[in-house]
Amino acid sequence: MSLLGAEWIKLWSLRSIRWVIVVGVLVLVALAVQSSLDTYAEWPAYGAREKAMFNPMTEAFSGFSAIVVMIGAGSVGALTVAGEYAGGLIRTTFTAVPARGRVMAAKVAVVAGVMLAVGAVVALTTYGASQVVLSGLGTGGSIGDPGVVRVLVANALLAPVSALVGMGIGALLRHTAATVVAVCGVLVILPTLFKPTVHQWANDLYAMFPFYAWRTCLSLIHPRDEAALPTITGSWIAFALWPLVAAAVTLIVVRRRDV
Repeated sequence: MSLLGAEWIKLWSLRSIRWVIVVGVLVLVALAVQSSLDTYAEWPAYGAREKAMFNPMTEAFSGFSAIVVMIGAGSVGALTVAGEYAGGLIRTTFTAVPARGRVMAAKVAVVAGVMLAVGAVVALTTYGASQVVLSGLGTGGSIGDPGVVRVLVANALLAPVSALVGMGIGALLRHTAATVVAVCGVLVILPTLFKPTVHQWANDLYAMFPFYAWRTCLSLIHPRDEAALPTITGSWIAFALWPLVAAAVTLIVVRRRDV
């Protein structure tokens, strides 16, 4: 418990992380409100097909919102490892607690817990804000509607998944700027270039990237059932594998490499 407490203090002692979280949540809620207000104003001009295909969850949490979450959370995860190496604090930490594996396990647990809480707050507040606006049209997505809870869970998990991936990359690179760039490239930029192809092996590869799986499957109330697109089960597997592998990389690399 003492290690968890120490990592909690170190995490919140970084002013940049506090600002990223607070400002990020406010921006995402504002985006949800603005998008919902725009839809409310334009709804009378929508055609029958547009209304039938309308996904209310997109107004609450769009693809741009997902990108903001993944970059922000990934950067937070990266800073908790790469930032400590860059500042030299890691030497003090390992001098006080030589058991590197326990230290990093505590860091992973704290970051995962905090970012899961942040992700849940973001998912629920953006959803609630959007529902307040869209309820006037009768087009909102009730919590009991099929697929709504799944989308909310996927939205919430983007933050901890990205944060742990950021930690793994940070442990490998140990350079703050390079780690943040790598996080953005791996989590966001690369998956946005993916499009379904005639090569199923490529489609299967794409489906293993969390952002692509979220965008083409988990963010949709009614995902399309096509071989070229990720499945719900496969998407959850991708969401589980990335943070697990990243956490393992963080623990192994830090234990085996010199400070």
